[in-house]
Amino acid sequence: MSGNSFGHYLTISTFGESHGIAVGVIIDGLPPGLEISEKEVQIELDRRKPGQSDIATPRKEADKISFLSGHFEGRTTGTPLAMMLRNTDVRSGDYSDIMHKFRPGHADYTYQQKYGFRDWRGSGRASGRETAARVAAGAVARKWLSNHGVYILAYVQSAAGIVCESFDAAVIEKNPMRACDNLAAEKMATRVRELMESGDSAGGIIECRVSGIPAGLGNPVFDKLEADLAKGILSIGAVRGFEIGAGFKAATMRGSEHNDEMDEHGFRSNNAGGIIGGISTGQEIIFRAAVKPTSSISMRQSTQNSKGEAVEIRTEGRHDPIICPRIVPVVEGMTALVLMDHWLAQRAMRKEQ
Repeated sequence: MSGNSFGHYLTISTFGESHGIAVGVIIDGLPPGLEISEKEVQIELDRRKPGQSDIATPRKEADKISFLSGHFEGRTTGTPLAMMLRNTDVRSGDYSDIMHKFRPGHADYTYQQKYGFRDWRGSGRASGRETAARVAAGAVARKWLSNHGVYILAYVQSAAGIVCESFDAAVIEKNPMRACDNLAAEKMATRVRELMESGDSAGGIIECRVSGIPAGLGNPVFDKLEADLAKGILSIGAVRGFEIGAGFKAATMRGSEHNDEMDEHGFRSNNAGGIIGGISTGQEIIFRAAVKPTSSISMRQSTQNSKGEAVEIRTEGRHDPIICPRIVPVVEGMTALVLMDHWLAQRAMRKEQ
C-alpha cells in the first residue's frame, strides 16, 4: 500500500513533488462522454495557485493544466484521464540549510523514519503543492456532479481567531480570505499581516455545504458517506479535524435537541449534516474542517538534525502565512471526488439510477 491512490469506483492517483519536474493525477473510472475542457479545470486551479494576494506565498506558478490521455474531441473517453502541471518557479536552494534538519510541524522527521531518505526540497511529496493534482481531479468530478444538479460551496468560516458573523455567498470569491463575511475577512487579513511581520502563521476553519445530493448515497458500517468524506478531507495535509452537522456540539446536546424530526414536508432540522446511518438524507450536506497554522515560519525554533543533535532552525523560502484561502478549492475538490465515487457505486447497485 503506497497511499497515493483514493476512491473505489472513481479512483485517482496523484504523483509529483513540490520541486520536481511536475505534479499530476490519473483518474480512472470516469464515464465516457463527459464534456470537459482544460479551460474548465484551469478555473479551479487558478483558485488554488500561489501568489493570489499579499497574504499568500509569492511563489509564481502558472499551474497550467495539460490533458495527456483519456480525452478526445472535448469528451472523456472512458479510459484513464491523465493530467499534469509543470513546476516552473522552483528555488530549491532556499531549503539547503534545512537539508539535515527536521522542521517542526512538517513531515521531515516522519518521512525520514518511514523511507530512510527524503526529498528535502520544499517538503517533496508532503508539500501542499500535491493538492494541485487533487483540485484538477476534483474539477472533473465537479463538472459531472453539476450535470446532475449538485452544487458544492466551501469557504473560510473562521481564521486567525476571528469568526464570521454573517453568511453571504456572493462575497466569498471577492476577498483574499475567501471568507463568507466581508467585515470578518478584513479583520482576518489584518491579523494575518500582523503575524507575517512577526514571522508567525495562523490557521482556521473551513465550512463546506453541498446541495442537490439525492437520498441514498453511502453505505452502512465501514463505508459510511461521512467516513469517506472525513478520510478525503483529513488526507489534505494541513487538516487536523473534521466534524459534520452539529459536530462536536452534539456531545453537549440532548437527544430531543439533536434528533432531526420529520413531518409530511420532510426533515425539520439538519443536525445530522445531511447523512444518517452513513447514507445521505437528501438534505444539504454540511461539514467543517480544522486547518492548522502553516508550519513554515521564520521564527527561530528548536529541533533535531539527522544525527539526533539538538539544533536551532529558521525556515526560509516562500510560504503562506495562512493556508485556509487556498485550501477552500481543495476541500471542494475532495468533496466532489468522494460524492461522485459514491454516486457511481449507487448507480452500479441500482441500475435504474
